Amino acid sequence: MQKPSIPKGTRDFSPEEMAKRNYIFNTIRDVYHLYGFQQIETPAMENLSTLMGKYGEEGDKLLFKILNSGDCFSGISREELDDMNPAKFAAKACEKGLRYDLTVPFARFVVQHRNEISFPFKRYQIQPVWRADRPQKGRYREFYQCDGDVVGSDSLINEVELIQIMDEVFRRFGIRVCIKMNNRKILAGIAEILGAADMIVDITVAIDKLDKIGIDNVNEELRSKGLSDEAIQKLQPVIMLSGSNSEKIDSLKQILANSEIGLKGIAELEFILNRIDKLTLRSELELDLTLARGLNYYTGAIFEVKAMDVQIGSITGGGRYDNLTGVFGMDGVSGVGISFGADRIFDVLNQLDLYPKDALLTTQLLFVNFGEKEEAYLLPIIAKVRAAGIRTELYPESAKMKKQIGYADTKKIPFVAIVGETEMEEGKINLKNMITGEQKPATLEELIDLLG
Repeated sequence: MQKPSIPKGTRDFSPEEMAKRNYIFNTIRDVYHLYGFQQIETPAMENLSTLMGKYGEEGDKLLFKILNSGDCFSGISREELDDMNPAKFAAKACEKGLRYDLTVPFARFVVQHRNEISFPFKRYQIQPVWRADRPQKGRYREFYQCDGDVVGSDSLINEVELIQIMDEVFRRFGIRVCIKMNNRKILAGIAEILGAADMIVDITVAIDKLDKIGIDNVNEELRSKGLSDEAIQKLQPVIMLSGSNSEKIDSLKQILANSEIGLKGIAELEFILNRIDKLTLRSELELDLTLARGLNYYTGAIFEVKAMDVQIGSITGGGRYDNLTGVFGMDGVSGVGISFGADRIFDVLNQLDLYPKDALLTTQLLFVNFGEKEEAYLLPIIAKVRAAGIRTELYPESAKMKKQIGYADTKKIPFVAIVGETEMEEGKINLKNMITGEQKPATLEELIDLLG
């Protein structure tokens, strides 16, 4: 018989892993609530008409398409089937697809429910997304996103609060991070002064790789895209800009003096930095001109968070977009948002061993089962222990003591309660500490005081 398996790029999670993941989700959720964000959820599947054309040609290829239920060949001619064109077949045989991200469904949600929500609308969403990508180590076809967005407001105070949210989340996790920040308008201004405004995407995609491939390879890539040697030389002081955030701002004002859009981007960054200066951040906040992210999407401030003690990619990212809902016919709705990478945060917390012990929420106390008489005696006692908020189990059958203690060991239960005839007569509970091996009698009240 063939051993059962799951699709490549998907994962099972054990109880311990789920406890860790829920710790991550609950921490992020609590911080979003602290800042007035409200939770929404959208369906796992959306109409393909909602998803197609929103992620570029490559993104469209990575959409999981769902065959129409019933007769999926309905309306498809024999000639079309013989043609064996996957795109044409999917267009007729698939009306729905699994969501690729949480942003496009959110845009659809805002437009569809525009008369039911009040603006500015602060939403968060923690749900899985699916990508029909070739699974590789560390990349998955199914993974969670933890998005928070404010739509219907142009105010840069929203950016300030999102920086605070990122800082607070990672403070609670105990992860030292650097929050990197840039602005799409500054990048557009740089392309403008180079005389290559039409190459903004090529330029930023290249400089976004600086940390990975180095300055020489970045320059070579720019050259291969058609940027002149003169423009590449002009770009060098921008790419290699160093110093404090205020020193970088001063340098940029000189470099972009003749670019209106570039100066506007600088003004936006100054506003954010001036407000942040009045607050206490645990995290490092760095103006990074090589930060680009998805330039076709973002229009203002952009963010990326890097862990300082673990070699891993971005663990959070986001930014400002001017026309989230325009693709669905509702123009002029600006927004700004961030997305926490739950899977990468999971890896960082594991590597640094930062999970609090109580986050795993295992059973605290196991009552040994000696038989029917003891069961009947223990059930009301266990009810009182649970009522006190102590996570408690009764072993379901009167198995050998070794087996029951082994069960407690496997589940990492810290305390075992032993109640036999002697303990029943004395009204005591023999409490065994599984970590120290210490064993002592206690009353019900003493047990609750100790574990509650």
